[in-house]
Amino acid sequence: MALRTYEGKDIRNIGVAGHGGSGKTSLVSALLYSAGATKTLGSVADGSTVTDYDEEEIARKVTISTGVAYCETGNPKVKLNLLDTPGYNIFLNDTHASLDAVDSVLVVVDAVAGVEVQTEKVWSFAEEFEQARAIVINKLDRERAGFDRAVESIQAAFGRNAIPIHMPLGEEKNHRGIIDLIAMKAYAYDVGGNGKGKEEAIPASLADAAQAAHEKLVEAAAEGDDKLMEEFFDKGTLPVEHIVDGLKEAVLHKRVFPILCASGLHNIGSDQLLNFLAEYMPSPIARGACPGSATAGGEATLSRKVSDTEPLSLFVYKTVADPFAGRLTYFKIMSGVLKSEATVTNYNKSEPERMSHIAVLMGKEMVPVTELHAGDLGVVAKLKDTLTGHTLGDPKSVIFYPPVILPEPLIKFAIEAKTRTDEDRMGVALHKILEEDTSLRFERDPQTKEFLLGGSGQQHVEVIVSKLKKRYHVDVTLKAPTIPYRETIRGRADVEGKHKKQTGGHGQFGLCRIKMEPMPRGGGFEFVNDIFGGAIPKNFIPAVEKGIIDSAARGYLAGFPVVDFRVSVYDGKYHDVDSSEMAFKIAGSLAFKAAMAEAKPVLLEPVMRVEVYAPDTFSGDLMGDLNSRRGRVQGMDNKGSTTVIKAMVPLSEMLTYATDLTSKTQGRASYHMEFDHYDTVPPLIADKVIEKAKAAKAAGGHVEEEEG
Repeated sequence: MALRTYEGKDIRNIGVAGHGGSGKTSLVSALLYSAGATKTLGSVADGSTVTDYDEEEIARKVTISTGVAYCETGNPKVKLNLLDTPGYNIFLNDTHASLDAVDSVLVVVDAVAGVEVQTEKVWSFAEEFEQARAIVINKLDRERAGFDRAVESIQAAFGRNAIPIHMPLGEEKNHRGIIDLIAMKAYAYDVGGNGKGKEEAIPASLADAAQAAHEKLVEAAAEGDDKLMEEFFDKGTLPVEHIVDGLKEAVLHKRVFPILCASGLHNIGSDQLLNFLAEYMPSPIARGACPGSATAGGEATLSRKVSDTEPLSLFVYKTVADPFAGRLTYFKIMSGVLKSEATVTNYNKSEPERMSHIAVLMGKEMVPVTELHAGDLGVVAKLKDTLTGHTLGDPKSVIFYPPVILPEPLIKFAIEAKTRTDEDRMGVALHKILEEDTSLRFERDPQTKEFLLGGSGQQHVEVIVSKLKKRYHVDVTLKAPTIPYRETIRGRADVEGKHKKQTGGHGQFGLCRIKMEPMPRGGGFEFVNDIFGGAIPKNFIPAVEKGIIDSAARGYLAGFPVVDFRVSVYDGKYHDVDSSEMAFKIAGSLAFKAAMAEAKPVLLEPVMRVEVYAPDTFSGDLMGDLNSRRGRVQGMDNKGSTTVIKAMVPLSEMLTYATDLTSKTQGRASYHMEFDHYDTVPPLIADKVIEKAKAAKAAGGHVEEEEG
C-alpha cells in the first residue's frame, strides 16, 4: 500500500506491552484492521496476525520477538507506528530493547487477571525511558471479566493518577461497547465487526457512575494548569475542548495515565482507541531533545533535537537475521532526514554504510519509501557492520545514543552438534542468531571445554534450537551444563617432592620442599620463592612453579581446578648433571599432590545471587522451595503487589529453576540470577560429585552434574 511521508509532529511511536496472554497481538490486529491497514481481522488462533508472523510464534501462539506495523488514522492524518512486544518473561529482554525506540507505551491489562508480574515489569521499562503511558483493559468480553476490579488492580500497582476515560457497556458475554467519559457519549459495536462504533445514549443504569467518573476526570485534567484550575473552581466543570487540552498536557508530563476499554478479539472500541492514540500520545518532537555522548559508552554530555533541520543521526534498536533478505536493521531517525540510497557513517565502527532501499515495516512486509523524517521508524537490509545499539549518521556531526543494557542470561545449556556437518555449520548459524538476539550468549567453558548457549529461560533456548534447525538446517542437542566446581584447602602442609630416575645415560633428579597454606576465597594462587643459599638453582624455580600450576589445573579430589592457596618453596636439592627443568617440574607436581593429601582438601561450588519477583500469594511457597535447594534467603521487599525474594543459592540447584518457577506460579513469576561467590560443598553432596567424577574419568568421559 502506498505510504506518504510523515513529519515528526504527525508520527506516534507506540509500544504495545503487557503480560503474556493479555491480548496485545489481537489488539494490534484489530487496530490495523479498523484503520484500513489490513483487509482482514487477523487471529492468533489461526496464525494470521500481521505482527506474529514467525513460524515459531505461529506454532507456539505467543509473541517471541517484537513485531512492527503502522497505520494511518485521524483527520488530519497521523501515522501510528505500533510495536507489538513479547509479554512472557523469557522473551522480555526483546521488549526492553524495543521500547527504547518508542515515545509512549500502551500497557495492555487482562480484564480477568488485572495487573500481573510482567505488567509491572514493562511499566518499569517505560519509567526507565521516561515515556508517557496509557492503559487499556482488554478482554472485557471474557468470562469473569471485571472492569472495576481491573481498575482497582491498576491503581494499586501504578497509583491513583491512573484514571478511567472509558467505561464498558456491559461485561463478559454482554460486553458490546464503551462509554467515552470525556465527551459523555456511548458507542455500541458489532462483535467481530469493522471496529466502528454507533453512537447511542448512555444507559440510565450507568448514567450516575459515568457522571461521577467524568467529574474525577475533569478534576485530573485541570490539575497542573492554573488557568484550567481557575475555570474549574469558577464553573465546577470544564468544556470538552479544555478537558482534552488539559489531558494532553497531563499525559505528556506523566501526571495522568488514562485507562481505556477494548476487546481486541471481537474488535470492540478500536476506533476510539485509534483516536486516543493519535490525539493524546506524544509525537517524537513533543518529547524534546535526545541525550547522547561524544564517545561510545561515555557520559551524556550532548543532546540532539528531534528535527528535520538537525544533522542526520539514527539509532539501531533491533536486528533480525532473515534467511532470505539477509540482516535486517531496524532503526529510529533521531534527527535529520534520511533519503534512500544515502551513505551514512557507523560511528561505532567508523565505517560507511549505504542505506539502499529504506523501508517501513508492516509485519514481515517491507514497504519501500523514498525518505524518512526525524522521529520515524524504518528498516534497511544488508548493512555490513551495523548491529543493535549502534548509532549512524552524518560523519561531520558525531553523537552516540546509549544502547539498552540487558541482563546476563539466567540459564545455560551445553550444546552439541549431532553430526560433523552440523558442527561445521553451527558456529556461523549461531553468529547470525546472536546478532538478532542480543540477550543470548554463546561461549566455550575453558574448564569443561563445553560449548554453552545461554538465554532467559529453557523455552528461550529451545526456540533458538528450533530456529537453528528450520532456518539453517543445523541439528543440535541440549543438555545440562557441567557445574564448574573448584577445589581448595582448609589446612596447611609441609612436604617434599622428589623425582629420581636413573637410566643408562644421564638420570633425572629434582627435589623440592614446599609449604602450602589456604588463601582467602577469591585469592587465586600465589607462589613464593623462599630459597636461600642456592639449594635449588634460580633457573629451576620456575619449573617447580609450573609443575604445581599444571597439577592444580588437573585437580586432586575430582579433577576440578584447585584455587585459593599459597605455595612457598623453601628448600631442595639438585644434581649438577642429572637435574633439569623437567625433573623439577615433576618434583613440583609430586610435592603438590603430597601437600593436597595433608592440607584438608574440599570441593567448592558456585553460589548465585538470586532475586525472585512474584505475586505476594506465592511468596511462602517460593521461600520454602529456595530453602529446599540449599538456598539462604537474605530478605524480602514489597513492590506493589509483587514480592521480591533475595537469596543465595548453589548453581547446581538452579539448573531446572526456570521451568519449575513457571509451573509453580502459572508463569506469573520471574527471577534474576548472577554469580556471587564460591562456597564449600556439604560433605554428602561432595562425596557424590567426587564419586561421579572418578567414575567418569575411569570410563574416559567427562563430568556431568546432578540437577539439584
